[in-house]
Amino acid sequence: MATENEEFVKRWYGSPTVGNSNVISRNYLDSLFIETRYMNSGTPSTEFTLYGETFSSPIMSAALSHIDHFMAPGSAERLARGVIDANAAFWYGMAPDEEIDRFVSMGARMIEVIKPFADRDKIYRKIEHAEACGLMAVGIDIDHVFANDGSPCICFGEELRALTTAELADICKAAKLPVIAKGVLSTYDAEETLKAGVGGMVLSHHHNRIEFAVAPLRILPDIAKVVDGSVPLFVDCMIQTGMDALKALALGATAVGIGRPLMTAIRNDPENGVKDYLLKANQELAKAMAYTGCTDLSKIDSSIIHFSER
Repeated sequence: MATENEEFVKRWYGSPTVGNSNVISRNYLDSLFIETRYMNSGTPSTEFTLYGETFSSPIMSAALSHIDHFMAPGSAERLARGVIDANAAFWYGMAPDEEIDRFVSMGARMIEVIKPFADRDKIYRKIEHAEACGLMAVGIDIDHVFANDGSPCICFGEELRALTTAELADICKAAKLPVIAKGVLSTYDAEETLKAGVGGMVLSHHHNRIEFAVAPLRILPDIAKVVDGSVPLFVDCMIQTGMDALKALALGATAVGIGRPLMTAIRNDPENGVKDYLLKANQELAKAMAYTGCTDLSKIDSSIIHFSER
């Protein structure tokens, strides 16, 4: 069985090669244009409610993980603090229980993303801990299961294994929190995870885990039709600005996650970088909403989007 630890950094940062799914996603985002609507517009509200919690924006942190392993010690807490100070939802992945406890004690309103551990009991234990901490929801990385040669992935010493629909259904039934399937990028997986009873989906190719992946925003309208408003749809992968967020929301997303730019923000300004980045992105979203006549999030729809092949 292959290990991916040695290639983790390379995959995290990627490279602009042919088939790079990050580049494909970015190009698709940039191929979408908006039409302006000034008549009867006004100052918009970006207030957003998710799983009973109210936030300033539908722009959240993506589920980053192992931040302190690859960055300066304390970076994970700086990430959490910045998200909290921006009044945004905090997503985080594959963390020991004590790290989750620390984030919660800081005041994070949090969604923890759990790996599809081959040791299925560990998934249940992690969910029980999340419930005890009072998290908003938990996610499961349905797409982080294979190494580069197609064998089971060994991630930081943990073997991962693909979930069956029945296994995911059992997890959803047992959990007292909404269970979010992270890594949905097809109507097939949308249908199967919905059948299992998930409480949300994240459209993502997990930062170029597979080359030539369809851009999340390209498949988003199809998945939105399958879901038909029954569960929230979240999007990450190359979401960088408030304009990116508007395009995703217009095509059916409930909210979006920003990932690597927040890591850069921590490097550039450890104390305030994350908060400032998220606040700026929300200002950009508010501007885009005002210019398109969307006075609140419910007014955003696909009629403002124009598609261009490029």
